Amino acid sequence: MNDRQEPYDPYAAQEQQLIGYDAYGRPVYGQVPAQPAQYEQAYEQQYGYDRQGYGQQAYYPQQPATPDYGQQEYTQAPGYGYDEQHAQQTQQWIPQQAAPEPPAPAPAAQPQPQRPAQVPEPRRAEDDGQAAPDYRTEQFAFIDQPDEDSEDVIDWLKFTESRTERREEARRRGRNRVVALIVVLALFVVGGVGYLWYAGKLPFLDGPGQKKDSAAAAGPQKRDMIVVHLHNTKKGGTSTALLVDNVTTKKGATVLLPNTLGVPKDDGTAAALGKAVEDGGVGVRDSLDSVLGTHIGGTWRLDTPFLENLVELVGGIETDTDTAVPADDAAKTPAVAQGAKQHLSGAMAVAYATYRGQGEPEAKQLDRLGKVLYGVLRKVPGDPKSATVTVESMGQILDPSLNAQALGALLARLGEHAKEGTDAYRTDVLAVKPDGTLTDDANKNVVKEVLGGSFTAAQAGTAPRVGLKDATGDDKTQVAAKAALLNGGYTFVDGGKADKTQPATQITYQDDAQRAKAVEVAKTLGLPESVVKKGENAVNADVVVTLGKDYKPS
Repeated sequence: MNDRQEPYDPYAAQEQQLIGYDAYGRPVYGQVPAQPAQYEQAYEQQYGYDRQGYGQQAYYPQQPATPDYGQQEYTQAPGYGYDEQHAQQTQQWIPQQAAPEPPAPAPAAQPQPQRPAQVPEPRRAEDDGQAAPDYRTEQFAFIDQPDEDSEDVIDWLKFTESRTERREEARRRGRNRVVALIVVLALFVVGGVGYLWYAGKLPFLDGPGQKKDSAAAAGPQKRDMIVVHLHNTKKGGTSTALLVDNVTTKKGATVLLPNTLGVPKDDGTAAALGKAVEDGGVGVRDSLDSVLGTHIGGTWRLDTPFLENLVELVGGIETDTDTAVPADDAAKTPAVAQGAKQHLSGAMAVAYATYRGQGEPEAKQLDRLGKVLYGVLRKVPGDPKSATVTVESMGQILDPSLNAQALGALLARLGEHAKEGTDAYRTDVLAVKPDGTLTDDANKNVVKEVLGGSFTAAQAGTAPRVGLKDATGDDKTQVAAKAALLNGGYTFVDGGKADKTQPATQITYQDDAQRAKAVEVAKTLGLPESVVKKGENAVNADVVVTLGKDYKPS
């Protein structure tokens, strides 16, 4: 240690040090008296006095920071060369503070947890009756210490806040997307259910659309229909179908007629439909109206070459084939494969529509013709003018009762129904008995429901159509009754034979307006009025006579 800096060396040089500030804030320098080690150590333990703050940093360890000692008093320690005159001079401008008493030696005790040193509150000048000095900010120096407002901390806080905000924004967007998705799904479900309800496709719940269709179906309906006769020019034979456009319900249908269907001739006798068509087809349309109770608007004779042209004009068709059709070299017809959604060209469509396997019923061949017609209608343009151009491009000379414009318009409307699927378009084969008469099921489900065959709106003054059904089991009795009706001026409709015999004869009518005509028919056959009853007709006619075993020809 340097003797010059030793505070207890009486011969050490007394250096001038900053000992305070005067009343005007000017620094005052003087000699600081040396203090005994024991007093200084006691003072440091009690007040945490830091000698490093007075230029002793190189020789004393650093102590805890203490308050500003510029206002504390320094007293003279006897025997250390600090004169009284200097003490008085110092006392005039330095706040006085009594020197601490040396601490008594503490008895040995168990170690206690250390408490932070308490710094005594500096005495104010007012306590000694002196005016408080006027200190200014520039007289003090402050140590800059890092705090939470530093640049790094601010940047970290901004980063944390921005990341939190991004997370919250992402969560908010996610919630909005989920809500939007739920709303869209809810609207889709509600719209779908509403459509199904309106269309009446929900089980056990009828919608207004279905009720409207039911109401329209229950009332009078307008139908446009034509009869199509397909002539096979290579192998011979004909096939007949009715194309029906129900204007009221906006639905279409194809009804295929077997060649065994009995139709009346001009002389009142019955003939098979196929035979009547091959003989020229004169009067066949009127005969069909008589049997079915319909109003056919025109006849379309379609030879197989023109059918082939029509299929080619629409670009071919696609249909499900129920059987494989072998190629016929003699007829120059290609083979047709069996399977779903088979693409058929014009020649293939003709081969499939006219094919009838060995031992197959005629209904099988008619069903194939129906598939081909359905496929053609689905490819016909929906615009009537475009459809008319397609018809004219076939190069066929049409029947005078059906020109190209009328046929094109009808095919366009039927094509729109066919494009909607089986809900708007149906295909039926009319079932007939071996004797050529209609079955009860065909009469009820096809003739009345699809074709609208009814005679309730017969014109006044026209001869009523009378159907005759034999339940006697005796052919002679039926012939006698038929002759009586024809001689009476009635239009005869052959109802065939009943499935079983019945004892009593019965005459039925459906419309009250036909009751008077039914009574006249009973008188013509020599039957009492009591046999006339209102009921469902088994034959599609104004009045139906069911002969029983009690009938005796007159």
